Amino acid sequence: MDNFRNNYRNRRFLAHIGSLGSSQLHARNPLVVALWSVAFPGFGHFLLNKYIRGSALFLWELYINQKTMLNTAMMHTFNGEFHLAKSALNEKFIYLYIPVYLFAVWDSYRTTVDENKMYVLAKRENAPIQTFAMNAFETNYLDKKKPWLALVWAMGIPSMGQLYLHRMFSAAFTLVVTLLIITRSNLLEGLHYFFLGEIAKSKEAIDMQWVLYMPSLYFFGIFDSYMNTVEHNKLFDREQANFLRQNYQSEHFVVYRGGSER
Repeated sequence: MDNFRNNYRNRRFLAHIGSLGSSQLHARNPLVVALWSVAFPGFGHFLLNKYIRGSALFLWELYINQKTMLNTAMMHTFNGEFHLAKSALNEKFIYLYIPVYLFAVWDSYRTTVDENKMYVLAKRENAPIQTFAMNAFETNYLDKKKPWLALVWAMGIPSMGQLYLHRMFSAAFTLVVTLLIITRSNLLEGLHYFFLGEIAKSKEAIDMQWVLYMPSLYFFGIFDSYMNTVEHNKLFDREQANFLRQNYQSEHFVVYRGGSER
């Protein structure tokens, strides 16, 4: 059930509001999206609402990184322990890692450029924007959110910011991955010993191969929640402006700009 009917068969839409979340077109910086793919393949596609492609790239990165022990090799490299890095790295799978990694970066950049073009065309077409959706499991609607609240919740634990914005797939995926990483890395146990001052026990408990996934996931959750809340509010303002213009603005209303009638 929703309040949207496409009677005019518009070619492009700025947004879709569904019961489990919302997707929208808006101007994005292709370099920023590509850099998130550099940080972790799949993240750039999540920013573009390409969830199936993003999930495939993310899971491939997780699988192949574990097979090659790339995070462990990187840790030893940063510590200057090059002999340990060479012994940790599994060369059998490393050549499978490189092409998919480069594809993720290239494809996220290319798709962002294409979606920016679609955004310009959809904005000009100005199709009606869906504002309400309901089914037996969830209700979702277009309203104003507070970006700083999304930021704070995302800082608490990854996925809470997406839940605040009602992006259910992003929230569920992020939460499951976060629990997997925390469980396999023994991160909380390591932090517990660290706060007690038992540094040796902390280092022994933590599995750095899994811990090194966490910074990318944590900061992506913060960025994704804040950015999407800002764009969600812009979409709300645009829909409200269109509604008020169509239903309450006089047809004789004229705006003068720069001395000329527009």
